[in-house]
Amino acid sequence: MEREAGVSLIAQWMILVVFILLFSRISANMEGDALRNLRVNLQDPNNVLQSWDPTLVNPCMWLHVTCNKDNSVVRVDLGNAALSGHLVPQVGQLKNLQYLELYGNNISGPIPSDLGNLTNLVSLDLYLNSFSGPIPDTLGKLAKLRFLRLNNNSLSGSIPMSLTKITALQVLDLSNNRLTGPVPDNGSFSLFTPISFVNNLGLCGPVTGKPCPGSPPFAPPPPFIPPSTNSYNVGKAENFEDIGGRKHPNKRY
Repeated sequence: MEREAGVSLIAQWMILVVFILLFSRISANMEGDALRNLRVNLQDPNNVLQSWDPTLVNPCMWLHVTCNKDNSVVRVDLGNAALSGHLVPQVGQLKNLQYLELYGNNISGPIPSDLGNLTNLVSLDLYLNSFSGPIPDTLGKLAKLRFLRLNNNSLSGSIPMSLTKITALQVLDLSNNRLTGPVPDNGSFSLFTPISFVNNLGLCGPVTGKPCPGSPPFAPPPPFIPPSTNSYNVGKAENFEDIGGRKHPNKRY
């Protein structure tokens, strides 16, 4: 009986190991499929993506892709790679992705709403491209996001209020787009200055210095009142004592 129990335990352990390896392989293949979809939809004149070989077991061997110890993709670094084409929704399947760096290319079309599924994302850098259409409201689900740079594109529409709920957000740049409507000033957006929103002619609100249609004008700042000269001299006299023709600053009254 003890031998049978031992054999049964070993068999269960082996089944568990096989299941884990199989799940890891399937997960890696799914991520590889997602990145291959990205590659198919990008024009790559400099062959930056040449190492993205679909015959490999997983994408962790590809250049510009970083994986964790479980062979799951955590970084895609394709900045300044002269790429054009479209960003595909399948990128949203990279569930452990932390950094998506696609800045400085000529990628066009909309930003897929599926990027809202990247709940481990820390940095989303899509600046200096040709993206158009709205900023997806789903990006508000990226609770770990610290860096959101979408500047220098052709994005239009309003700024989603959902972005104000990302409490981890530290760096925001939406400048040089075609955004319209009020700039939120609550939540995480209370930290950001006008430089995050400049050169969006349709934006309005206190941070832009332009009132929104139908809203009351901004209250003017209080007038500057210079201090009285007499008050200054009186205050000065109270803090000095004339001793032998010299002012002694150390005595208190």
